[in-house]
Amino acid sequence: MKRRPIYGLMAEFETPEQVLAAAHRTRAAGYRRIDAFTPFPVEGLAEAVGFEWTAVPIIVFGGGLLGGLTGFGMCFYANVISYPWVVGGKPPNSWPMWIPITFELTILGAAIAAVVGMLALNGLPTPYHPIFNIERFRLASTDRFFLCIKARDKKFALEETKTFLQDLRPHGVYEIED
Repeated sequence: MKRRPIYGLMAEFETPEQVLAAAHRTRAAGYRRIDAFTPFPVEGLAEAVGFEWTAVPIIVFGGGLLGGLTGFGMCFYANVISYPWVVGGKPPNSWPMWIPITFELTILGAAIAAVVGMLALNGLPTPYHPIFNIERFRLASTDRFFLCIKARDKKFALEETKTFLQDLRPHGVYEIED
């Protein structure tokens, strides 16, 4: 029987303090492609696994800018180019009256960009993930804490990484097949 490729190695811990200390030691050992799974947020764990920056604010700004320009451009086209009508002596290019629609489309564009950007950057929806093949991973939503070192890490070598994870004194170390 042919062996499937390895996605990575995962260690199971019993307390948030253990997984946090393990994440710090893993990062200090030079591993960069690591991830942690916990049933509740653990203070400092995101920084420990190397999650420091996200592109969501830039995506939201771009969506808001595009929405605002769309709202302003739509009003400009309708009132100045397509149907220039002088009402009450006001010029067709009376931009102060376009502020509400410009604001509304700015907020709409930013909100849509935030949702789509967050989903895309998180790789969602993910109906299948190799980690779901580990039987004990179902405990990640109740009372266990998991730390995963991915095989695409430059420092990853199966036996050395497994020995490293076992030195962290986890409840168990599991191979994740892709």
